[in-house]
Amino acid sequence: MATVKLVISFFLAFFQVLSPVASYVTHFGEASFFDEWSATDTFTEDNYIEIKKDPDKDFVILNLADVQFKDDILYTEKGYETQKMIDALVKEHQPDLITLTGDNAWGTMAYIELIKWVDSYGIPWAPVMGNHDGQCLISEFWAANLLYEAENCLFEFGPEDMGYGNYIINITENGKIIHTLFMMDTHNNAEYTLEDGSVIGGYDHLWENQIEWYKWAVNGITSIAGKTVESTVFMHIPVYEYKYAWEKYYGSDADGEIAPEFAPDAQGTRGEGICSAPVNNGFFGVCKDLGSTKNMIVGHDHVNDFRIVYEGIGLNYAVKTGYGSYYTDDLLGATTVTIGSDGSAFVEQNYVECLIPSTED
Repeated sequence: MATVKLVISFFLAFFQVLSPVASYVTHFGEASFFDEWSATDTFTEDNYIEIKKDPDKDFVILNLADVQFKDDILYTEKGYETQKMIDALVKEHQPDLITLTGDNAWGTMAYIELIKWVDSYGIPWAPVMGNHDGQCLISEFWAANLLYEAENCLFEFGPEDMGYGNYIINITENGKIIHTLFMMDTHNNAEYTLEDGSVIGGYDHLWENQIEWYKWAVNGITSIAGKTVESTVFMHIPVYEYKYAWEKYYGSDADGEIAPEFAPDAQGTRGEGICSAPVNNGFFGVCKDLGSTKNMIVGHDHVNDFRIVYEGIGLNYAVKTGYGSYYTDDLLGATTVTIGSDGSAFVEQNYVECLIPSTED
């Protein structure tokens, strides 16, 4: 029955499948979707999206991590229960913004259905791309354009030659910027040349031009606001410093749970290795020097949920959402980021009951 529904759904959505392709042809290539950018440009209001915070309440962000909605679970128990899980999380937390930290969906129909369903909440939402978001699809551009065209989705292609979806959201209260969200693409895989000339492969991360763009934006927002504005970076793959932070508090490279005496500076579990890029790209150091970013929110590693304040910056793993791909029964749910009128952010893990216990392959 699930296969029949998938085939029917495909034919019903046929024109939506073709829509980004037609748009591509109309605009004569991908380049027209991106912004031209130079570090010498003046940062203005045109360079960011604004969301207004209600002065009478906190601003709540609900982050969904590694949903990995797939065609093969679309009309199965795992698919239905994933939707029910997110429905319940949205109902419980009543977010002002929903974010997704990559690996959102695999497969043509799964991507279409995930976008329709998240968009149906009528809440602004802002995704970033993960290393799997261009796989099992027509193309990553195709997925990005679907996000761009969704009614309530804030996704922007961003500057050219930086991947898909590098954009800025400023949260304002009474006309003043109080908090900035940087949405950044950490790409897929890459090759690295080491000092000895050897070449190794591994996960990619932010490119040099993305880091320059981030520095330009932080300085531009500081100029507009008249002060350094606290910010949060949302991306898929963790920075290299997640490894340093874990070893500082746990004391080794082994998996396990951080001892309670380290709370609240460090808490949570490492259930698998930290899958960062194999070399350090320096982004954490830039964030530390500029003094704006106080939290990073990443996904990628589904059974890690630890949160550690390391050298003044919160390195947070977002809780995995839904039953796509692998998971641990007690580490499912979502992460919330609550922003007060002073612009400070509070990150919290939120767990849900596992209705489909994981099994060993």
